Amino acid sequence: MATKKYKCKVCGYIHEGDKAPDVCPLCAAPSSDFEEIKPEKKGGMNRDSNAYTIIYASVMVLLVAVVLAFTSQSLRSFQKENEDNDKRQQILRSINVSVPANEAKAKYGELIKEAFLVNENGEKVEGDAFTATADQHPVYVANVNGETKYIMALSGAGLWGPLWGYISVDSDKNTVFGADFSHQGETPGLGAEIAKPAFSNEFKGKKLFMDGSFKSIAVVKPGKSVAGQDYVDGISGGTITSQGVDHMLFNSLSGYVKFLTSQNQ
Repeated sequence: MATKKYKCKVCGYIHEGDKAPDVCPLCAAPSSDFEEIKPEKKGGMNRDSNAYTIIYASVMVLLVAVVLAFTSQSLRSFQKENEDNDKRQQILRSINVSVPANEAKAKYGELIKEAFLVNENGEKVEGDAFTATADQHPVYVANVNGETKYIMALSGAGLWGPLWGYISVDSDKNTVFGADFSHQGETPGLGAEIAKPAFSNEFKGKKLFMDGSFKSIAVVKPGKSVAGQDYVDGISGGTITSQGVDHMLFNSLSGYVKFLTSQNQ
């Protein structure tokens, strides 16, 4: 059996043997003042030490970060597909076609015959219309019951955040065929009503040009009117959001004027 070591807590004397001595040979302390010295385990770490706690916590944080990163990356393709289908649904609603998300991709492929970017001179430019940024001008060409419709993107700002949408016109590039509006955080029951068909349906049949001049479509307070251009009623209690839609229409569509007045698509 391996010899044990005992240390006198009074003077520090180290005794080797199977048990502590009856008295310390240096200070005469009784055996009760001796404590056994236990050897440290080889190849391990003291789990009660600060170093062990820090290392353990660091490893756990790293493992959690790796798992979260892997999960996020794994789900990204699904998230991207959901985002794309939501966008397809918005584009389709602007030509008065509503489908569930799982049918959006097929219906979009069926109705949208061409998509491209134009500059402010109305000329086609290189780029992907579907991934266009807010400062670009995507055009989607749809065939609805044998008739050509042109869809344009809108972007602006509301009371609490960004507004965006799509508006389509007939082959005359003037008469509105349909519209769809979305928002990030407008007030439910007030500004958020712009996303409802009751509001977007007001735009059907309205004209963007009057007497050959671009006018846009005004959004006015309910019961009010405006001379020299077509207009729709804004949202009751959502004045700032309604103004945001008004400005969004004018500012966004101004970038399409040359395209809309050109003879070639």
